Amino acid sequence: MEKLWAGRAHGALDAAADSFNSSISVDSRMYKEDIRGSIAHAAMLAKCGIISPDEGSRLIEGLGGILADLESGALAIDPSAEDIHSFVESELTARLGDVGKKLHTARSRNDQVAVDTRLYLRGEAERTVLLLKELIRAIASTAGRTQDAIMPGYTHLQRAQPVTFAHYILAYGMMFARDIGRIEDAAKRMNVSPLGCCALAGTTHPIDRAMTASELGFDGYCLNSLDGVSDRDFCVELASALALVMTHLSRLSEELVLFSSWEFGFVTITDAYTTGSSIMPQKKNADMCELIRGKAGRVCGDLITLLTMLKGLPLAYNKDMQEDKEAVFDAFDTVKACLGLAAPIISTLEVNRDKMLAAAKGGYINATDLADYLAKKGVPFRTAYKLTGRLVADCAERGAALEDLALEEFRAYSPVFEADLYDAISLEKCVERRTSAGGASPANIAAQLDYLRGITG
Repeated sequence: MEKLWAGRAHGALDAAADSFNSSISVDSRMYKEDIRGSIAHAAMLAKCGIISPDEGSRLIEGLGGILADLESGALAIDPSAEDIHSFVESELTARLGDVGKKLHTARSRNDQVAVDTRLYLRGEAERTVLLLKELIRAIASTAGRTQDAIMPGYTHLQRAQPVTFAHYILAYGMMFARDIGRIEDAAKRMNVSPLGCCALAGTTHPIDRAMTASELGFDGYCLNSLDGVSDRDFCVELASALALVMTHLSRLSEELVLFSSWEFGFVTITDAYTTGSSIMPQKKNADMCELIRGKAGRVCGDLITLLTMLKGLPLAYNKDMQEDKEAVFDAFDTVKACLGLAAPIISTLEVNRDKMLAAAKGGYINATDLADYLAKKGVPFRTAYKLTGRLVADCAERGAALEDLALEEFRAYSPVFEADLYDAISLEKCVERRTSAGGASPANIAAQLDYLRGITG
């Protein structure tokens, strides 16, 4: 296939260099966007009188035929083509002759690839947001059925205060809700058209950039042609948002691995999302969660690839920027695959209430509530804190829980203690009384569920 840039060079490109230069294996997935952008460009050329109406119609019809043939399988993308733009234009020229050669008037591959990438990533962003909403729905559903499942909340991986599994899992729902916001914000900033920037300086032809921008669903067009062809901020922003998605998925996966172990036994991951050992028949491994955790590093690496690629580039387009697509495409592919598994893992999760409650009864996680009880009786909180600390230390030596002590034993520490202390340190009451906004109480859980359901629609 003849190169689009043939003419200046006299010698043939080395075969290894030709293969090294080619991006068709990566950018061929953008064939719909490339053809869509070309159809809008052809319509604009005809409207502006740069080509005749008949030529515009023939170009649009020819491009539509190529798309239909690619979709049906009647036409295959030539892997020897330099890129998807070269393939489409060469195929169009083969079908239409000289008319096909007019398509590239007032356009460069620099603005062409930029518009293709933005169109493609816009769709990827929309698909990823839908998957995030599915995961949030799964989280909300699981939270709805576990509002009474009391478990220890942790700090420093030490038992800290009582919460419910619903409160715990909803924390991840909030993370993923923010992820949706970040992706949508990045997609909004991305949604301006570089088409018409040409190679770097615009064109002498009387084009209508507003027309092509509107036709392609953009909110406007890039105001500086140099910026339009050299900007890849949108790739970095999206990759950054995706890296955070994977960070959140990784944290969740880590806890599911821990919580499904024999040592915790808080949850059971269904057999559909676990594997076994080739030598140890008793094993049930949370391999899907482990893989999600591992793939987080891959997406973080994609972000670093993009930042490193851009950091030393002079204006405008440089061939280095061909590397943008492989990184950002991989980030989206990886995130979508992980989200597609995370949602059913969460929705089918079995919560072992008895194990959670048994763990909550150990570790003196109602100690803060005991200190708060004393503070409400007029004892300065710092004094109440130290007194409760002494009680915990003494109980730990005896192997007793706070609620195991008789009232007389409590009163030996302070005469402020009364019989109502047992209600104050009941695990159920500890959770119910955390009514401050965002806390673990049932009313707050209901508010959190309403918020997430509002996001998912």
